[in-house]
Amino acid sequence: MTILLILEIALTCAIVCNAVFLIAQNLQQMNMPTGIAEHQLVQVVMANVGERSDAQARAQTDLEALRKIPGVTQVALVDKVPFGMSGNNGSIKLKPGQPQPSMNAGLYFGRNLLSTFGVQLIAGRDFRADEFVDLHQAEKGLNEGNPRDLPHVVIITKAMAQRLWPGQSALGKTIYIGADIPLRVIGVLARLTRPDSFQRGAALSFVLPINEIGRETSSYMIRSAPRDRERVLRDAVARLKQIDPNRVVLEQRTYDQVRQDYFQDDRAMASTLVGVCLALLVVTALGIGGLASFWVAQRRRTIGVRRALGATRGDILHYFMTENFLIVGFGIGLGVVLTYGLSLILMQHYALPRLPFFYVPMGAVTLWCIGQLAVLGPATRAAAVPPVVATRSV
Repeated sequence: MTILLILEIALTCAIVCNAVFLIAQNLQQMNMPTGIAEHQLVQVVMANVGERSDAQARAQTDLEALRKIPGVTQVALVDKVPFGMSGNNGSIKLKPGQPQPSMNAGLYFGRNLLSTFGVQLIAGRDFRADEFVDLHQAEKGLNEGNPRDLPHVVIITKAMAQRLWPGQSALGKTIYIGADIPLRVIGVLARLTRPDSFQRGAALSFVLPINEIGRETSSYMIRSAPRDRERVLRDAVARLKQIDPNRVVLEQRTYDQVRQDYFQDDRAMASTLVGVCLALLVVTALGIGGLASFWVAQRRRTIGVRRALGATRGDILHYFMTENFLIVGFGIGLGVVLTYGLSLILMQHYALPRLPFFYVPMGAVTLWCIGQLAVLGPATRAAAVPPVVATRSV
């Protein structure tokens, strides 16, 4: 029974330490800053019906109508948003013809995107109106390899600049995307989290001056004071439906809901892991307490003899507490080995970072405390055994 209890404590130590680390990783990702004015934004996504030839005029009409809504400060027709479930990514090179890209970064585009998102420009400038190209023009330039139809400037994040040019200013530098398309850096953002693929660098993203016009759907980001968001969202949908009743509303939500929807699986996993940890700790505590109770029942006569020979209640209590402390200690010692073994498995199969050392002593202290609390009841009952018990079987 003692060996089984030691194995149970070891498994609990290994699973709980790694599970708490996974929970911490999830919480860190769920609380990841985006660099945008999250609590001031709402999103409306409409499915467009009709010919694309009128897309530019329709988009302009929509934007003007949305700007007239009381409380609206900025409006943009955007391609992607942070935590938006999908994203565009581009391979970044520092030289034309470079065999392997220097990095992979998330791509954003859309007129008035930076001011609507509320991102902080820490160096350089925003795009000028004459630097924008339409989406269909950019797609044509990419397909035909014609640089004249493509953007010539780019704004990147601070993290991206530091990765590409450590200790240097990124302004004026040139990067290459796609088929060696040159882009001159004109601005640096404090942070703009990429829409997805956080494993490849959450803060690595760049913005191109491309008008988001001509798609089957239109995604409008609207900025207002936090207290006005719900009203602005209702008014925005009503205005857009008034302009074209045939359009279908695909999404209407605040940005807080965007973040909540994106991380719902992470929250569910964290909740499940918390439940697993609590269940394991409770079962382990019950096992320790049950074994201690069994030993007290088996040793009542021995305890009575010790009491008759002069042992105090404190001596009996100390004996059982020390015995349990040593058993839990053996379990924790084995558990440390299992903890790092499980961590290596998670690193190999799920690309998780190595388990930090401080999780192990935290888990050990927790298990020791739970073990001492679990044995306190049986040890107290053992200390209450009177000396007369030693003579009952004589």
